[in-house]
Amino acid sequence: MKNINKEKIIGKERVAKVLSRAGLCSRREAERWISEGKVKINNILIDTPATKVSKDDKILVNNIEVPKPPKTRIWRFHKPKGCLVTNHDPKGRTTIFDFLPKSLPRVISVGRLDYESEGLILLTNNGETSRKLELPSTGWLRRYKVRVHGYANSNELENLKKGIKLPNFKTGPIEASLEIQKGSNAWILIGLREGKNREVRRIMDFLGYPVNRLIRISYGPFQLGNLKRAEVSEINKNVICDQLGILDKYK
Repeated sequence: MKNINKEKIIGKERVAKVLSRAGLCSRREAERWISEGKVKINNILIDTPATKVSKDDKILVNNIEVPKPPKTRIWRFHKPKGCLVTNHDPKGRTTIFDFLPKSLPRVISVGRLDYESEGLILLTNNGETSRKLELPSTGWLRRYKVRVHGYANSNELENLKKGIKLPNFKTGPIEASLEIQKGSNAWILIGLREGKNREVRRIMDFLGYPVNRLIRISYGPFQLGNLKRAEVSEINKNVICDQLGILDKYK
């Protein structure tokens, strides 16, 4: 089958980015589809995700035309404890997608929470939006309410503002304050701008405070609020435009 010369494709966006924004897949999945020979532009097979397309080009995946990207939508979801933030688990464990209503379009999560954690997850139908909102350069503060076993030291928590060096990486500045000490358990409020795997748990373990409950209460300007467990709520498009200046194309 004939391959297309990427230099002959005139456009402003890489095809992998367009596929991701259409809500069909992540950018990484789009790159894999291209390498597997599943993607065509104007009926010509392409072999590189660097290929650029214009809005007038016809993109096909497995010989099915990709529709134009829908208007971006974002939802809040209250992730329950005991499920994974993934589309499919090889071990057959419950995922957040088992809780979502059938009426929802294909959505992608913004960031993750581990199996035992709960709280706010943002969902979007736009893969490119998901990627942008996860980037550290976006600078969004993620806030957590954490219950730990032990007697929390306020001075020790205050020192987290400087960041700490963990076995595999150094954290950025961390906001941490003791909310309440109740017996041998304490509730601590944590704020950070990174999203490394199990970062909050690793920080608390490093300080000697094992976590027995972790709830994300906000992600940037969006709050968990009174959202019930497993409940999903769409964010008003005007709020999206007001809060996400970088996403003015969604007005």
